[in-house]
Amino acid sequence: MVTVTFIHADESEQKVTGVAGSTVMQLAIDEGVEGIVAECGGGCACATCHCYIGDGWVELAGPPNDFETEMLDGTAAQRKENSRLSCQITLSDELDGLIVHLPEEQ
Repeated sequence: MVTVTFIHADESEQKVTGVAGSTVMQLAIDEGVEGIVAECGGGCACATCHCYIGDGWVELAGPPNDFETEMLDGTAAQRKENSRLSCQITLSDELDGLIVHLPEEQ
């Protein structure tokens, strides 16, 4: 099992647990995490699952691919160096404890 802590825009925290092989976005949807809209259902086609990867986790989460990079240009909230689309981050044992910050808007 992989635990992810979502930190909402108001700084409240929500810890949820999922299975390796799923995505951060799917975990958020399955566990009712507010702040991840995921209009496209994980197809990397809408940027409504935008998130910020916590300090110390960016390298483990990996860099965005070229298509994701293009999609990140269209996010409603400010894009930052640690911006990712949660549909493109696959949960793994090495991501156990991952910290994900949610933007104020999607």
